Amino acid sequence: VAGARMNLSYVRIGGVIRDLPDGFIEKTREFINTFPSRIREYETLLTKNKIWLMRTKDVGVISAEDAIDYGLSGPSIRGSGVKWDVRKAEPYSSYDELDFIIPVGENGDVYDRYMVRIEEMRQSNEIVRQAMDNLPAGKFIADVPDVTLPPVEEVLSNKEARKRHFLFIAKGIRPPVGEVYVSIEAPKGELGYYIVSDGSKCPYRLKIRPPSFVNLEGLQKMIEGHLIADVVAVIGSLDIVLGEIDR
Repeated sequence: VAGARMNLSYVRIGGVIRDLPDGFIEKTREFINTFPSRIREYETLLTKNKIWLMRTKDVGVISAEDAIDYGLSGPSIRGSGVKWDVRKAEPYSSYDELDFIIPVGENGDVYDRYMVRIEEMRQSNEIVRQAMDNLPAGKFIADVPDVTLPPVEEVLSNKEARKRHFLFIAKGIRPPVGEVYVSIEAPKGELGYYIVSDGSKCPYRLKIRPPSFVNLEGLQKMIEGHLIADVVAVIGSLDIVLGEIDR
């Protein structure tokens, strides 16, 4: 549904590009009914494994205070006991209508960040289940001429729709003068966009706040006094994406 792996092509301003494909809901329900058993399998292999415990317990510790000071987010800050999640703190989409908890750790080490992710997989599975149960029928994209393209069927059959399509592509979206910051809870933490508009179709300024870039700033604090071999585990617990931290 989301499109390509790196460049998602499904989401549009005002909605999505097309309705769900046939069989999507059935396949999704099949997955959410199967996935909990897979999580139990992962835990059987790792959670109480002595070698796993030796390599993750008390490794890469960062306190709640330091995690906040470094601006960490996602599992990286929740592993330190800070209950910060944009979906709860500043709800968007339909998250305020869904029932889920925010798992947090206590010690702020690699093991706690692992356990937070394990529980988040369970919570995500239930979020998807609730979304499927309450998925509304109807339009999949808003009809707002200033910011959305007209439906393809109308473009092919209606002169005004073709004109609207042409002007939209030629002139682009022109937001009013001002600034805005909007963030979501991405898998790795807070993903935010700060945009300044001067009224033209191009942003006067655009700043992306990627979670991996910020979370990696805490690495030096986490690896103090540890072995080189521990660095790999700590970086893995932050779950960075290099594309986010390339500058």
